[in-house]
Amino acid sequence: MTTTEVLVITEPGIYPDMTDATYHADPVPAGSLSSSGARKLLTTCPARYDYDRRHPPAPSKAFDVGHAAHQMILGTGPHLEVVPGDRWDTKAAKATVAEIREAGGVPLKQAEHDAVQAMADAVHAHPLANALLSDGQPEQSLFWPDDRTGIWRRARPDFLRGDAIVDLKTCESADEEHIRKAIGRYGYHAQGDFYREAVRALLGQDLPFLFVFVEKSPPHLIHVVQLDADALAAGRWVNDQALDVFAECTRTGDWPGYPADITTISLPPWATRTEEFTR
Repeated sequence: MTTTEVLVITEPGIYPDMTDATYHADPVPAGSLSSSGARKLLTTCPARYDYDRRHPPAPSKAFDVGHAAHQMILGTGPHLEVVPGDRWDTKAAKATVAEIREAGGVPLKQAEHDAVQAMADAVHAHPLANALLSDGQPEQSLFWPDDRTGIWRRARPDFLRGDAIVDLKTCESADEEHIRKAIGRYGYHAQGDFYREAVRALLGQDLPFLFVFVEKSPPHLIHVVQLDADALAAGRWVNDQALDVFAECTRTGDWPGYPADITTISLPPWATRTEEFTR
């Protein structure tokens, strides 16, 4: 374990002081697969995945509230800065926003900042959520070679405790049905298995993976959940498929796109119902 910024990773380990930018730039010379990368690799195509990792997109407004919530609740991450005004379409506002992003920060409107602060206050006031996000280390970077394929993997858990891996999620609704759909839609079950495998490989511990969901709207209700065995098994299957694709593409240097020949497709079930066209 090291306590200084490392720009090139050649040894497996936990790197507590690595910046978010360095982690996402992938400091493994031969390349490594992250949980989000694994999910993108399977839901798009290898060619899209390879292009996106070599041409990372600019910071998106859509992720500002989530990043800000992580910073306020976990106490680490990009600096937050309020940009005055409800509209950012003036030349001065655009320049200020661009300057903040260029420096690695997150620009927020005052109302957004207040909402994120309220979310953080709600988490800290929740006995279980606050306890889970205490007495541990936030956003450490974990790197290790996969036993089965030999490729490098990386993970950056939101919060690593001695007895659990905790992930913070902001959401529109934290009721059980919405959470179940979000886990399936965004592949959070694969994330859970990926992070548990990281801790198992580096620390030799089999820790539970817990989610702290916090709603974006008042009263910022909170729901702490964990995945059952079937969900984790499904996540393992997804990760194994992604690891196999990544390993093969890395070995051959070929990152294929869509099929080169003609594909015959059928309509989705809803489009074949005639009543949909007569309303």
